[in-house]
Amino acid sequence: MCGIVGYTGKNQATPILIDGLERLEYRGYDSSGIAVSNDSGIEIIKSKGRLFELKKLTNGTKPEGVTGIGHTRWATHGGPSDENSHPHYSRDKKFAVVHNGIIENYLELREFLSERGFTFRSETDTEIVSMLLEYYYGGDMLDAIIKLRNKIKGSYALGILHDGEGGAFYALRKDSPLVIGLGEGENFIASDIPAILPYTRKFIIPDEKEVAVITPEKVTVYNRNKETVEKKITVSDLSADAAEKDGFAHFMLKEIFEQPGAIKKTVHDRITPDGIKLDGVKLNGNDIRKIYMVACGSAYHAGAVGKYFIEKLARLEVETDLASEFRYRNPLLGSDCLTVIISQSGETADSLAALREAKRRGSRVLAVVNVVDSSIAREADDVLYTRAGPEIAVATTKGYTTQVAVLYLLGLKLAHDRGTVSADEYSSLLSELKRVPEKLGAFIDEINPQAQYLAGKYYPAQDAYFIGRGADWSAALEGALKLKEISYIHAEAYAAGELKHGTISLIEKNSLVLGIAAEPALREKTLSNIKEVRSRGAAVIGVTDSPDSIKAECDDMITLPQTHPALTPLFTAAALQLFAYYVAAARGGDIDKPRNLAKSVTVE
Repeated sequence: MCGIVGYTGKNQATPILIDGLERLEYRGYDSSGIAVSNDSGIEIIKSKGRLFELKKLTNGTKPEGVTGIGHTRWATHGGPSDENSHPHYSRDKKFAVVHNGIIENYLELREFLSERGFTFRSETDTEIVSMLLEYYYGGDMLDAIIKLRNKIKGSYALGILHDGEGGAFYALRKDSPLVIGLGEGENFIASDIPAILPYTRKFIIPDEKEVAVITPEKVTVYNRNKETVEKKITVSDLSADAAEKDGFAHFMLKEIFEQPGAIKKTVHDRITPDGIKLDGVKLNGNDIRKIYMVACGSAYHAGAVGKYFIEKLARLEVETDLASEFRYRNPLLGSDCLTVIISQSGETADSLAALREAKRRGSRVLAVVNVVDSSIAREADDVLYTRAGPEIAVATTKGYTTQVAVLYLLGLKLAHDRGTVSADEYSSLLSELKRVPEKLGAFIDEINPQAQYLAGKYYPAQDAYFIGRGADWSAALEGALKLKEISYIHAEAYAAGELKHGTISLIEKNSLVLGIAAEPALREKTLSNIKEVRSRGAAVIGVTDSPDSIKAECDDMITLPQTHPALTPLFTAAALQLFAYYVAAARGGDIDKPRNLAKSVTVE
């Protein structure tokens, strides 16, 4: 959600800022802008709309200057407009600010400033930050930022320019992602590492409420007590090429095809001759009374798949919770509970708040995240990285399937600890899990043209219903989300047995239903539900690894490969991702950047 870049060094800032913002487009935005410091002061150019509007205004080169900050905004306070776009000036135009997050007490602060003669140009919460800096500045920039930090409440990652500071700019963060890139004679800030990978592979991550002073020669970080602190330097193993399409039409399609490799990286070296090794995480299933899977969106759906797997194999009670609801319902947590926080970015605001609530109540917290040293990874007791690599498309694909793969490893480890799985089944599942990447790669190649065909046939649908039972219902949740978020078709997932309790009233001639029937013990019951919707005129696409069992009641089939039944959701996910992708392409959607959505949701 929103993107920040900042640069100071020996080169012109504008081209670097715009390049960085282009690499952050996946985060979601509806306006953009840059501020550059030069001999004329601070010059701001900004515009609502896509980045090409900003590029036209700047011609890719103006304003001139070697120090600047840039921003892509997703509207929260005030709609998309030139005035509400970032950066924001102070009243005297001596300060410029970009901000990700929400200032929760901005109305109170706006009134405070108005009483002191300040007037505002925008409807945003961010503008009060630049105004407060002007109000507090008395010659010492660091003091002004500390006073600002003590006054504002909420979440923020801030990039700050001050006229007359030469090649310096400032950064401050709380509950919003921000990294500092270290170069030779130049330094950077960004919301996410891929934005500045072409320029540096060395990064530091400021902690909560730390202030960074960034010049071309060095970066100095101050803690809450205004003391300088030494920061660990992380060298990223990502390549700049990871953020390129490599000949694919969209990042989403590329990332669908990258799933076999991502799952292999996630799984293979954690399965050893001595069993499952979870990166030093010491868990004993016999010490756990209950597991809470807490997440948002697709990560929540991964947790739902994990719930079925862990309960079935490890015989442990597992509860899946939406992070946005978890901390408000007074959850029954204790030291005998394990809370698993699942997040692709590791910065999801609701999930981070849920993590803190779980720790406050005494639960051990295990993070399943993709981004190294993200906020959730740092604050959890233990972390398992999914190793999916950069995911640029807003709609997650390999991020989701690698989360499921990690939960399979966790479930098998717990089942082995508790002795609830036989040695033969344990060995069989481990072997089959190691074979998933090869099987999945072959399946994606095979199903790709069929997915295009089915999309061409069904893309005019206005409504789609995904049904299944057991783990198939969890897979249906993710399939429906993929279709709705990129094609804008209304799509919902239902436990197949619930159709008769109201939902079947929506089924009419030419309704599209995707019936997932891969659970062997539940296939016949799902088939009866497929018959029910078919008799009411629905067009049915059957999704199963046993086509002969349901094809007579389906208009079209997606045949999944044979694998251990517990692992089938990985293959279902890939098939439904491809179907959603090609439907969206047929409808002309902006697949990598669907409307109103952001990659990393860093506000509640």
